[in-house]
Amino acid sequence: MRKILAIAVLGSFGAAAYGQAFRWTREETIHYTPKNPFERFEDGRPKVPKALLEKVKELSVEEAWGILRAKGYNFQYAGSGFKVLHPGKKLVGRAVTAQYLPLRPDLHDTIEADVKKAGGPGGANQKVIDLLQRDDVPVIDLMGVAPGHNFGGDNLHAAIYGATGTGAVVDGTVRDIEGLFEMPTQVYYRDGHPAAVAGVTVIGINIPVKVGEAVVMPGDVVLGDRTGIIFIPPQFVQEVVDKAVMTHIHDEWTKAKFLTGKYKSSQLYGGPLSPEMKKEYDEYVKKRLAEMK
Repeated sequence: MRKILAIAVLGSFGAAAYGQAFRWTREETIHYTPKNPFERFEDGRPKVPKALLEKVKELSVEEAWGILRAKGYNFQYAGSGFKVLHPGKKLVGRAVTAQYLPLRPDLHDTIEADVKKAGGPGGANQKVIDLLQRDDVPVIDLMGVAPGHNFGGDNLHAAIYGATGTGAVVDGTVRDIEGLFEMPTQVYYRDGHPAAVAGVTVIGINIPVKVGEAVVMPGDVVLGDRTGIIFIPPQFVQEVVDKAVMTHIHDEWTKAKFLTGKYKSSQLYGGPLSPEMKKEYDEYVKKRLAEMK
């Protein structure tokens, strides 16, 4: 992690544009996301297509969880302890990551001077928010709950939603919950706290971050539902979507059968179907797939 931070903070200083500061170069981003099968943003961040993001909105965290773990990606689910602004509302988009650290004056002052020289914004959170594009989701490591570990209130989250149409994931606090609740944005956060951001420094943007139990890379697809938040690497998004279609069809058929009250759980779930039921199920799958074309 120290090496990553050194790349993010030191490797880009002296660049002509603020867009280079605190961040991997385009070449470094491509190097560290080599399995991305899609186009990329100008800075190298993977750009999962909008059409696929729309399909991810139909998924659950559980459907992505099993596939990712089977491939050895065991740290993509953020885990427990996050609050959700609007339970029942999905959060889907491309991750823009940011790493904060406790404020160390000499480091902080140097960073601020470099940002000012490059013409970037002075506010800690604005450094991230001003970079956001449509369908982005800021994924913020603010080191958990403490006074000042804050990623904005209703004003800044209005700016985030206006730019992205999505929301945010904050491993820290947010302010103005009353105002946030009236907005269409979706936010996962550790807790509310009235303190504004203070005593922290943005040390890296669009580098790997740890949010809860998850390791998140820039360009990962964020999927949040009632269960929690999972981060899908770009190379697995299509497979997760394709397999979820079959899972949805299977669950549709199974639940409809159970709801009739005519079947025991062992007849339809956890073991092979009888020949008669298998035939009925196969016909249902064929019909549903045809309807989806």
